[in-house]
Amino acid sequence: MDLFDRILQQAGPLGKYAEVADGYYMFPQLEGELGNRMIFKGKEVICWSINNYLGLANHPEVRKADAEAAARWGLAYPMGARMMSGETKLHRQLETGLAHFVGKEDGYLLNYGYQGILSVIDALLTRHDVVVYDAESHACIVDAVRMHMGKRFAFVHNDVASLDKNLERAKRITDETGGGILVITEGVFGMRGDQGKLREIVALKEKYGFRLLIDDAHGFGMLGKTGAGAAEEQGVADDVDLYFSTFAKSMALIGAFVAGQKEIIQFLRYNMRSQIFAKSLPMPLVEGALKRFELLKTQPQLREKLWNNVRNLQGGLKERGFDIGDTNTCVTPVYMHGEVEEAMALVKDMRENYGVFCSIVVYPVIPKGMIILRLIPTASHTDEDIRITLDAFSAVREKMVAGAYKNYVPQPIV
Repeated sequence: MDLFDRILQQAGPLGKYAEVADGYYMFPQLEGELGNRMIFKGKEVICWSINNYLGLANHPEVRKADAEAAARWGLAYPMGARMMSGETKLHRQLETGLAHFVGKEDGYLLNYGYQGILSVIDALLTRHDVVVYDAESHACIVDAVRMHMGKRFAFVHNDVASLDKNLERAKRITDETGGGILVITEGVFGMRGDQGKLREIVALKEKYGFRLLIDDAHGFGMLGKTGAGAAEEQGVADDVDLYFSTFAKSMALIGAFVAGQKEIIQFLRYNMRSQIFAKSLPMPLVEGALKRFELLKTQPQLREKLWNNVRNLQGGLKERGFDIGDTNTCVTPVYMHGEVEEAMALVKDMRENYGVFCSIVVYPVIPKGMIILRLIPTASHTDEDIRITLDAFSAVREKMVAGAYKNYVPQPIV
């Protein structure tokens, strides 16, 4: 069969409604200033779909720093990969500061989160090693372990007994190959909002002798006494061997970093293909990250406001009988039952008639018959935003129960 013919015949569940979903349910175009209220299809909506946790995206000091850095450097400087001609003092200052903040000896600044952790994992493992990872890890981790030439085992999400069983399998293999074991989990799981069971995982390190890598994209800046993430929150920062986070959540920027033992970070500098063969992060982004990092550390009131909004939103949803699962972080999933078409009708109703914009998750990301409406509260949201949103959720649930969305036939929305 011709390659393209096969692709067109097997578009998959997400592609079923591509023609009607594009630009509205998928690839929606939010306009205006990044914040709690934005413009969608010409109307103001309360936006719960951007990971601007601390509200830094439009902080006046951040905007000023971004503009001044762009004027001073342009977007090209420095040219070339860091190993060749793209190294600067500010790149080193940023990655060292981030590493020390999360309690590690050294750090390495990465251009992107997805690309970054994929390349970290690829550089760490050989075919003799075994990787054991949480089955609900982010796609970047799943893609990385697919590239692994050796054995890989997925343990049931946050199930320590399943992890133990898979570590036994891994240990038998590495005893024969002479390889090592890498365990990968997340500080915060971005769909469910629950934290990885880091304390329970590190308790198994002595028994199996593995190394632990955590992806704390949603925990950095949000969790812990100082905002240093899930490992700080759970009191196990010293037991995490490699700490990774993106700038795309709390820092509201492009970029990422990995931190750990100095010698291991040095190894990554010389072996991560995604960084060795890629242009250095442009200086305006580096200076912008330095300003955001400064505010993250020196303005704890931003994190306090965030958590106040989280408590009010999640508490209000629970009081009204909504199922938000096991979340113990800012990520707020609202679980409902219904088909894809009902989910599309419900979301359209919320956006058009209640002015509430949130992300929708359906099959095949989750089982058939399930719907997740995912909300991301931020420090920018107001009490009024929360009140309006809670009322909207109550209203659409009544319609859902009454079957108002049952016979919806998706149509293109202009």
